[in-house]
Amino acid sequence: MSGAMNAEAGADIAIEIVSELKRGELEELCEATEAAIAAGGGFGWLKPPHRNILEVFWKGVTLVPDRALFVAKLDGIIAGSAQLVRPTRNNEAQAHSAQLTTSFVAPWARGHGLARQLTLAVEREARTRGARVLNLDVRETQGAAIQLYRSLGFHEIGRHPRYAMVDGQFVAGLYFWKSLVEGES
Repeated sequence: MSGAMNAEAGADIAIEIVSELKRGELEELCEATEAAIAAGGGFGWLKPPHRNILEVFWKGVTLVPDRALFVAKLDGIIAGSAQLVRPTRNNEAQAHSAQLTTSFVAPWARGHGLARQLTLAVEREARTRGARVLNLDVRETQGAAIQLYRSLGFHEIGRHPRYAMVDGQFVAGLYFWKSLVEGES
C-alpha cells in the first residue's frame, strides 16, 4: 500500500503495512519513535527508552497475531507509524471491532498529512479485515490528533480523568469510535 505525492510541500508520502522490519527500517522507526516521545507523543512512554528496548518492542509488534503495523514514509524515510489491532479470536462479542493504537508522526515530519494518511490506511485495512467499528483513545493533551480524529468522523464517547500520569500529574484521556459501514454513524 503506498501513498501519493503531497502537492503542497512536494513531499513523497507512502503508507505501508510491514510484517518484517529490515535493519535500516528498524533504525528509522526507532529514531522517529524517539523524536515523537521527546516531543510528548510517546503512546505510553514519557521519555525515550534505551534503543535496545525500542528495537525489541517494534520487532515484537510484527509477531503479534491480529495486529498490523503501518509505517508512514516521508521522502522514503520512516517518519511515523500506527497499529491496527483486532480482538483475539475467542472474543466473539467484539469481533466486529478493531482498535487504532500507537499512532504517531515524528515532529520533523509533521505538516505533510502523514497522520491523516496513516489513519485512513488503518480504516481501509480494518474494513478489509471485516471490522465494522474502529476505536481509539488518546491523551487530551494531543490536540492535533484529537482535531484530526474529529475531522475524520470519529465520535468522542468518553473522558477518563486519570488516563495517564505525566510528571506526577494525572492527564485525562479521550475515547473515540467510528463506524466503518457505509451509511451508519
